[in-house]
Amino acid sequence: MTARLSLFGNPTGTAAKAAAHFGTASKTILSESGLPAATQRLVLLRVSQINGDGYATDVWAKNAAAAGESATRIHLVAAWRESTVFTDAERAALALAEDGTRIADAAGGVDDEVWAGAAQHHDQDQLSDLVMLIALINATNRMSVVVRQQGGDYEPGRLG
Repeated sequence: MTARLSLFGNPTGTAAKAAAHFGTASKTILSESGLPAATQRLVLLRVSQINGDGYATDVWAKNAAAAGESATRIHLVAAWRESTVFTDAERAALALAEDGTRIADAAGGVDDEVWAGAAQHHDQDQLSDLVMLIALINATNRMSVVVRQQGGDYEPGRLG
């Protein structure tokens, strides 16, 4: 499988400019949010896995490892419900991320119980940041999947 297109192929093109705005918004959340950095990385990784985005899964798994995240937690994020290595707050964030990603699959969108669980562990600013993070990674995952951006060659630290 090869990439279909580079959204940054024409640096002055509309797509490249719009994608740069997504990048700026993501950097704002990642650097200024009150959400723990580990929670952010877990959410980014899990949403990317759900969406089948090989590039972003590569990015966020490698960035998590480079930031000191254990291999056990990185490998188990796909099965977080059946794992003992995540905190209650991380579980609540992952549940919200999954419901927010699988909107088309979940009748009614994000379940009230899932929202209440997230609200129990995160204040209003953190919840707002979490919603933005989930929305941004879903959008960027979709761009990547549509153009078949390949995973595997990412060097940690280039993004996030």
